[in-house]
Amino acid sequence: MRQNGWHAVKSIFASAVCAFTITGFSAMAVAEEPSKAATSLRVELNKIEAAGENCRTYFLIDNRQQEAWRSLKLDLFALDKDGVAAKRLAVEVGPVPGRKTLIKLFDFPGLSCPQIGSVLLNDVVACEGAGTSREECLATIETTSKVDSVSFAK
Repeated sequence: MRQNGWHAVKSIFASAVCAFTITGFSAMAVAEEPSKAATSLRVELNKIEAAGENCRTYFLIDNRQQEAWRSLKLDLFALDKDGVAAKRLAVEVGPVPGRKTLIKLFDFPGLSCPQIGSVLLNDVVACEGAGTSREECLATIETTSKVDSVSFAK
């Protein structure tokens, strides 16, 4: 009887080791898949500053993809501190070579920086290169802000 009990314990232990091993390999397989961050285009509101009557915005464009963007035109809205649309701006951030980071500057004309509470990436007007449709291009873009007082979202 004692031998059968030991056999049952060994069998349970062997099953547990097998399940743990399979789970471990599954987790490794998931970890090896490329993450969204590794394959996206990150657009960061990096800095804002006064430029006469305008607010100058600095956008850091980080293309984490191998493929280049020949053109990428973004529809941006500056929202005031109450979340009301204050100014609209369409900007061309391309071309963006594959695996390249660069900075683009754009002015929101007639809008002072202290008026801006957030910037909204409203839409992608046009894209050529890394996406097949405007919707696909928009989905690929990750937004972030380094400006404490101004968020950047889509």
